[in-house]
Amino acid sequence: MKKIILLGFIVGFLWAFSHYDLGHYLTLEYIKGQQADFAAFYKENTLLAIGAYSAVYIVSTALSLPGAALLTLLGGALFGLVTGTILVSFASTIGATLAFLVSRLLLRDWVQNKFGSFLKSFNEGIEKDGVFYLFTLRLIPAVPFFVINLVMGLTPMKAGAFFLVSQIGMLAGTIVFVNAGTQLAQIESLSGILSPGIIFSFVLLGIFPLLAKKIVGFYKGRNILKKFKKPKSFDYNMVVIGAGSAGLVTSYIGAATKGKVALIERHKMGGDCLNTGCVPSKALIRSSKFMADAKKCQKLGFKSAQIEFDFADVMERVQRVIKTIEPHDSIERYTSLGVECHTGEAKILSPYEVSVNGKTLTTRNIVIGTGARPAIPPIEGIENVDYLTSDTIWNIRKQPDKLLVLGGGPIGSELTQAFARLGSSVTQVQRNKRLIPKEDPEVSQMLLESFQSEGINVLTAHTPKRFFKRDGKDFLECENSGNSVEVEFDTLLVALGRKANTTGFGLEELGIELTPQKTIRVDPYMKTNIPNIYACGDVAGPYQFTHTAAHQAWYCAVNSMISPFFGFKVDYSTVPWSTFTDPEVARSGLNEQEAKEQGIAYEVTTYGIDDLDRAIADEAAHGIVKVLTVPGKDKIIGVTIAGLHAGDIIAEYVAAMKNGFGMNAILGTIHIYPTLAESNKFAAGNWKKNNVKESTLAWGERINRWRRDYF
Repeated sequence: MKKIILLGFIVGFLWAFSHYDLGHYLTLEYIKGQQADFAAFYKENTLLAIGAYSAVYIVSTALSLPGAALLTLLGGALFGLVTGTILVSFASTIGATLAFLVSRLLLRDWVQNKFGSFLKSFNEGIEKDGVFYLFTLRLIPAVPFFVINLVMGLTPMKAGAFFLVSQIGMLAGTIVFVNAGTQLAQIESLSGILSPGIIFSFVLLGIFPLLAKKIVGFYKGRNILKKFKKPKSFDYNMVVIGAGSAGLVTSYIGAATKGKVALIERHKMGGDCLNTGCVPSKALIRSSKFMADAKKCQKLGFKSAQIEFDFADVMERVQRVIKTIEPHDSIERYTSLGVECHTGEAKILSPYEVSVNGKTLTTRNIVIGTGARPAIPPIEGIENVDYLTSDTIWNIRKQPDKLLVLGGGPIGSELTQAFARLGSSVTQVQRNKRLIPKEDPEVSQMLLESFQSEGINVLTAHTPKRFFKRDGKDFLECENSGNSVEVEFDTLLVALGRKANTTGFGLEELGIELTPQKTIRVDPYMKTNIPNIYACGDVAGPYQFTHTAAHQAWYCAVNSMISPFFGFKVDYSTVPWSTFTDPEVARSGLNEQEAKEQGIAYEVTTYGIDDLDRAIADEAAHGIVKVLTVPGKDKIIGVTIAGLHAGDIIAEYVAAMKNGFGMNAILGTIHIYPTLAESNKFAAGNWKKNNVKESTLAWGERINRWRRDYF
């Protein structure tokens, strides 16, 4: 109701303004012609003139009417420089704030709901530096102030801050105009007030805060660094700590750009991904999938399939895969690329010095890529259990009989299914009500049903309480809806997330800041609070994927090499990921539950993979493609795919979101038949069908009937 009343008032006022030609009162000719009458009225009715003038100025500014510059001139002519400046300064700021509030009331919710996903980084920037940017814009009269008022009303900026900054920022321009107004009789046009020289001066004045911010940042960094002794020259342009995905890519780029780079790794080159993460888990999953395919041999036309295997051989194959890929990440390869590799414990002595093996390396920049390790929960009695983690499970050669997996996220779910398919009796305990709870509920349900169909005992909404022994056997006591549930096991796998490696190599002594999640705090340029120390990968977050570590590494390498002259902000807008279960679950952008949480308007299009020819032929006719688009448009804001090879199929959507093409382009792209990737085209076809207006179809029917009957 408030919006309707306000909108009605504005529309009515604008109609009256146009219908009665009130605009002619806000022309230079009229004001100059009436200057003597205005002056006489002011002399006889001082307070009334001040009040009327202020009211007219506030209303015209609040409604973004033309004429604010002329009213400012009139203020100088009537009231003089000092009084005129005071009146105009407050009237213009009050009017601007009212315009800001009108924009906020009428438009902000609609704009944020419709375009919230695209405005996220903009909103974050306004919350962080909005006052600074507003002040800069207010110093440049070349930027229309009414546009600033309306746009800022759509942002999270607080009204009080807007008022105060506007009051200060517009003061310089106000003084110039009011001073010009004291000579109103000699002014022939508004262009004569703001000559190119004056406009240029204002632009310089507006740019000054931006330069000042850079300068302040530079000197702030220097103040942080000045307590450390800076070498006269450096051994290296960059020292990288950690040879996982983040460190390897950083080192490679640094060396490729002809920088001198040292890479330090305390354990194994390749980090978690090669040795204990992505590579071994996918090797194990492939072997387990072979077993799953054999079990459904009758669906593929075979009466039976017998497979004999030794679990130790499967685990040895995992190690063979690691050994095969190992040369890609080896010391020999990176040495050939120009990186100087060191094996040993790194210790950051200062922002310019890193020690390893008793030797001190001096460097212009330090990049931290120390990764993460499995998080161990403080559950009573866990210290008495010889538990495994995603780091240590690759060492076993005896197959678990009764495997208990703590955790229903990607790591826990992948290993749960793999071991179950190899013949272990697996119980998976998940505190949350759903598996992979970051995904949409129906996707979680698909995975749960798949697990249950394979004989996995999945206990969701079960909170682990304590580990204990009874008759020499291991048990976990859980709580579910107030009831106690006991789970017997002989092998425990803890898969409850990973904790960043931030201790033991000098961060505490330097005062490197951490986030509440205990990752290293970095700015959008991947820089820590010490300006020449960067961090990327799992140790920095917010994502713990090999591909995002490599993505961040590019920014670390490039920004550290070109700082302080320039820098690139890291882009997370289209980060994809996949959980390699069956069904495989892949996603990029928003899903439905996130869109709801963030209040972002969306339209959902789905396509059931059970209808896809290739999936039917492969006995994999299950899953879904779920696409979120901007309502009424084909712009993609998120996609989730559950099904065979979802992590491969989703690449087309990632390219679409990154490069700005939408569902129409996907629909118009030829896809090979029969492939799983056709599911993308069919999803786009469903979107098109859902977005064809009934009126369009009705006209099509009329035209076709006319052509049948008369043409």
